[in-house]
Amino acid sequence: MSLVKQLWLAIVVVMAIAFGGSLIVNVLSARAYLQQQLQIKNIDNATSLALALTQLDKDPMTVELLVSAQFDAGHYRFIRIVAPTGETLVERVFEGEVVGAPRWFTQLIPLEAEPGRAQVQDGWRQFGTVVLASNEQFAYKNLWQGTLDLLLWFVLGAFFTGLLGSYALRVITRPLGAVVQQAHAISERRFLTVPEPRTPELRAVSRAMNDMAGRIQLMFADESNRLDELHKRVNFDPVTGLANREHFMAYLREVLDGEAFGSSGSLVLVRLAHLNELNAKFGHQRADQLLRALGAVLLGCDQEHPGQRSGRVKGGEFAVVCPTLASPTEAAQRLFERLWRDWLPDWEPEFPDLFHLAAVSYVRPQNLPDLLTRADQALAQARTKGPNRWHADEHEGGGQLTLPAERWRTLLTEAVQGGRLSLAFYPVVQRDPKLALHQEGVIRLRMGSEGQLLSAGDFMPMAASLNLTAPIDLGVVQLAIEHLGKGSGDVAVNLSAETIADFGFRNRLVQLLQGYPQLCPRLLFEVPEYVVYKRFDAFCDLVRSLKALGCRVGIEYFGQQFASNGKLPSLGLDYIKVHPSFVRGVSLNPGNQEFLRGLCTMAHALGITVIAQGVEQAEDLPLLAQLGFDGATGPGVVG
Repeated sequence: MSLVKQLWLAIVVVMAIAFGGSLIVNVLSARAYLQQQLQIKNIDNATSLALALTQLDKDPMTVELLVSAQFDAGHYRFIRIVAPTGETLVERVFEGEVVGAPRWFTQLIPLEAEPGRAQVQDGWRQFGTVVLASNEQFAYKNLWQGTLDLLLWFVLGAFFTGLLGSYALRVITRPLGAVVQQAHAISERRFLTVPEPRTPELRAVSRAMNDMAGRIQLMFADESNRLDELHKRVNFDPVTGLANREHFMAYLREVLDGEAFGSSGSLVLVRLAHLNELNAKFGHQRADQLLRALGAVLLGCDQEHPGQRSGRVKGGEFAVVCPTLASPTEAAQRLFERLWRDWLPDWEPEFPDLFHLAAVSYVRPQNLPDLLTRADQALAQARTKGPNRWHADEHEGGGQLTLPAERWRTLLTEAVQGGRLSLAFYPVVQRDPKLALHQEGVIRLRMGSEGQLLSAGDFMPMAASLNLTAPIDLGVVQLAIEHLGKGSGDVAVNLSAETIADFGFRNRLVQLLQGYPQLCPRLLFEVPEYVVYKRFDAFCDLVRSLKALGCRVGIEYFGQQFASNGKLPSLGLDYIKVHPSFVRGVSLNPGNQEFLRGLCTMAHALGITVIAQGVEQAEDLPLLAQLGFDGATGPGVVG
């Protein structure tokens, strides 16, 4: 029972007791007063009538007329004249019913006033005795009306007391609502702090929970910073801040083999012409300044293009993978112009022959050694053009599907409306590969009735530019619901970056899911990590909306922005999928093993399931389980 209901119940009980006691005291007091007044009236009226009869002749007609006149004018219950012998000489009796109060009330609270008596004289001789009693109906009416007035005042008092009490209770317990919300957030693994209420008892509870949430946030912030330092030390070049060779190659293999991006893109190589001579002539400190400046320019380019990643693959050789640029000419020209504007002018006077740049295209599936060989050959072509020049090799660049924007709009619209979207399902297994966690539903688009199937990376960038991601994502969710309705197990689907902050999409998504409450606990939603931290507030709102319906939410490609993961305790996630660049070759990378072990420990402390993404070999599964992973997915699992 709620506090408001308990308050109302207490008010009703208290007012009932108070009313009952007041009623008894008031009615008994009023009855005693009315009985006394009736008795006095009876005595006075009997005396007055007796005096009047004493002064008149005592013939029967005169006596009866006087008694009748008195009876008709005085509201009596009866008037009786009794002879000294006991004989009734004259009698008038009221034969109606009491109309001023209910019968049960008159029976429950009777008025018992003594009749008035007075002697009637006939000279020196007693003529008789006047006995009369007033009619009590007016007294009952007054007593009944007083009782009703008292009841009305008590009801009104109880009502207004209840209203004031309810309002006061809501004011008092309003901070309690914040504490309850905080408790719910903690149960959902979201460690939030709330303002402390003024009520001392609630303030103590709120302060204790805030202290707990603060300590947990501080603990995870410290652990996150430690893991971030380890992550940088293991996977990044200490001079330039770019990815080292192992980390960059793992990322490049994921781009070439995975489906996070389109089937085609570009690889750019930047080679410093004479790094050893620069070190010998100007010293390591000056050469390091040059490398740091180059790394800053490349990092700036990476932040402008989703999925682009730069790395230092050798001493003076740098690589940039551009998964969103299928044309190597465009990729080379963009990067060269950036270097020419922001980096070269500061160093060309000292180092006229500074660098060469080359770009090649790739089409998935692409053999990595062949791609690197082609890039080296293109770099040799750039060297023949002279110092600080670039070259682009368009060979094997025809895999990109090129269509006008309006043709894409028609194709995507027809695909959504005509049922040409489908899901390809890949298993996500537990530590025991025979046990499934869920299936990951990956979107596919069929070009025609018999056309090729395009992955999300091939058409979703164009869908984003045409503002068509919302209907596509809704179509994906509908396909997942249909699949769940036909079989068992759980299904995870991906949401696009553009739909996270789309409130119209969110409302339509919630309306769609509300129609399938029994399937929501089996439906999982995944969002790429870079989207989460780019649109953090919108993602938090989406998480709350989906979890309120019983769905689960996770982050895929986790770990690339680990410096931002101090926000992890406030998200209330159910699982994370660690980026394949940390998982590939993990058996040969002790530093990544330490990082992943710490990441799993921190996530498990928050109740978050950790899944390895992009597992290439089944032989890696036991090691991943030892590191703390709860599940895995990738070619090694599918195979």
